[in-house]
Amino acid sequence: MTSANEGIESSDGIDPKVWKVAAVAIAGPFMTQMDSTVVNVSLTAIREQLHSSIATSQWIVSGYLLALALMLPLNGWLVDRIGAKRLYLGCFSAFTLASLLCGLSQTMGQLIGARLIQGMAGGLMAPMAQMMIARVAGKHMARVMGYSAMPILIAPILGPVLAGEILKRADWPWLFYLNLPIGILGLALAALLLPRDQASTQRRTFDHVGFMLISPGLVSLLYGLPRIESWDGAAAALAGVLLLAVFARHAMGQGSAALIDLQLFKIRIFSTAAATQFFANGVFYARQFLVPLYLIAGCALSANQAGRMIAAMGIGMMCSFPMIGTLTERFGCRAVPTGGALLALLGMLPFIWMILTHFSPALTMVSLFLAGAGQGMINIPSMSAAYASVPKEKLPVANTAINIVQRLGGPLATTVMALAMSATAAWLPTSGPRSFLFAFGLMIALQLIAVASASRLPWRIHRKDPTRG
Repeated sequence: MTSANEGIESSDGIDPKVWKVAAVAIAGPFMTQMDSTVVNVSLTAIREQLHSSIATSQWIVSGYLLALALMLPLNGWLVDRIGAKRLYLGCFSAFTLASLLCGLSQTMGQLIGARLIQGMAGGLMAPMAQMMIARVAGKHMARVMGYSAMPILIAPILGPVLAGEILKRADWPWLFYLNLPIGILGLALAALLLPRDQASTQRRTFDHVGFMLISPGLVSLLYGLPRIESWDGAAAALAGVLLLAVFARHAMGQGSAALIDLQLFKIRIFSTAAATQFFANGVFYARQFLVPLYLIAGCALSANQAGRMIAAMGIGMMCSFPMIGTLTERFGCRAVPTGGALLALLGMLPFIWMILTHFSPALTMVSLFLAGAGQGMINIPSMSAAYASVPKEKLPVANTAINIVQRLGGPLATTVMALAMSATAAWLPTSGPRSFLFAFGLMIALQLIAVASASRLPWRIHRKDPTRG
């Protein structure tokens, strides 16, 4: 960090410049998150107007996600090579331009191509935002991130509402034109308010072999896992595992010259924080997959009824996020995520009781609120510990590594839940709530692992030389 940032870090308060940087940095992830929810709920309208099949139109979403995964490993090298501010401005510009191209698309092929550009730009903006906040927030990162994450939580709520209102009054291209004023304003503020890049940007050589292994490996794994029950999905997942294994061997031999410096995982705090991120993200996505399925298929609720109940989880997260910084500064970055993981576990236990006895709408909403509140307490303190455990010059590659680990947790856990449901259907041909007992048991086991991982985090964040342990 610069000397100015060290002054911020040593102060009991938070410099207003930190809030300005956080507000600008979070604009990119807010735009990408809202864009994703707007597109997801509008696929039918887009498919009908472009006269496309369901199989083709799903690539509007899948292509975006795979392009995102393809670019993520480049984050650390690009930051070192061209600087954080210039990279962020470039990604923001590309995402905004791609939104214009999406709106101008006349065929499904053109739209999917524009979405691929969006994914490539969007894949870098979220980790970039985290890293820029980490650079200026210092020991206050948990508090700053707690408040900064609120817009990202609001985006999925706002997106479907905006999509519905737009489609009532206009055609689908206006779903993408919505990004243009946000993008232009965000670019102007980023150019003015983000700190300049340091003059001594590192000129690391590009690890071509590593890129050719890890990026296709991530794409293959993330594509194959949700489709693992089919032949092509299993083949893609296996290819992804093999490519990532070869990359790990390559990276260990390359050391700090590798695209992802795996030596970072020798730092105990960093590896513990990464594991906590992996399991917490897995729990989040597994819950998002399992609970709606249980409510609709197991309890015969309508999609509208289930949606209203699941909203309690988002409300719980929104309630806990603003308190994360204060709680972390008071109780430490072990107690807060461990307590959050335990609270999330407590929120899932009533589902076992309801499966075995009877369904309760009130208990469901209370349980999901607790699960959401607990979930919101895990990620930011553990990520703060990870960033504090590495040298300043390693922040870009550390940011890339922990984001890759985090992203893998979701699809892996969701696949486990899907396989558990399939196995239950094969072994116990029964319907109703009891068919979900095994899957919820696995869910609770996964949450126990998340609790154990969080309990190994350090009590306090102290930036030190990690080579000394």
